[in-house]
Amino acid sequence: MRFSFRCLDPATDAALLHSWVTRPYATFWGMLSATVEDVAREYAKIQSSGDHHALLGLDGGTPAFLMEEYQPAYSPLAAVYPVLPGDVGMHLLVAPPSEGPEPGYTAAVMDAVLGRLFSVPGVERIVVEPDARNTKIHALNERLGFQPAGVVTLPDKEALLSFCCRSDYLAACTALPARTALPAMPSRPLIPQGASL
Repeated sequence: MRFSFRCLDPATDAALLHSWVTRPYATFWGMLSATVEDVAREYAKIQSSGDHHALLGLDGGTPAFLMEEYQPAYSPLAAVYPVLPGDVGMHLLVAPPSEGPEPGYTAAVMDAVLGRLFSVPGVERIVVEPDARNTKIHALNERLGFQPAGVVTLPDKEALLSFCCRSDYLAACTALPARTALPAMPSRPLIPQGASL
């Protein structure tokens, strides 16, 4: 598996994202009843925010997952934990498989996403806040080195706040079976709005 990333274009990619976020498996994404226009509007807002950015992850050039990176200090998380320098928030949604599930695929995607985020100078810790009921993602997060910090109340959900520091991620990677070697990513700041990759 070889993954790459590109900036999400809200207008061009809205129909594709809509086909992912409105399926039952994506219930915790919170967009089951969204229209294509709703998706385009939401991602236009994210891409123009200056502190939140969405990327499409590609597998061999084919869109395979959605990744969001954001600054926790400018999110609802700032009200529920003391944000530290070097904290970066992350959301991840893997596309529905086109040919049936592939064992280890989601872990490989998460590995690629975390590797990308930790390649940024100054990033010390990744923060996630999935719905507290989403036990599948909690198990995956822990497998990749996230440490649960407890359930917090956010405007749209009860969330399990979890953190992953670089050392915990690297330790977790050694336990991943047949880990795919990814090309080294160049050092870069968080993606500026409208940047190409």
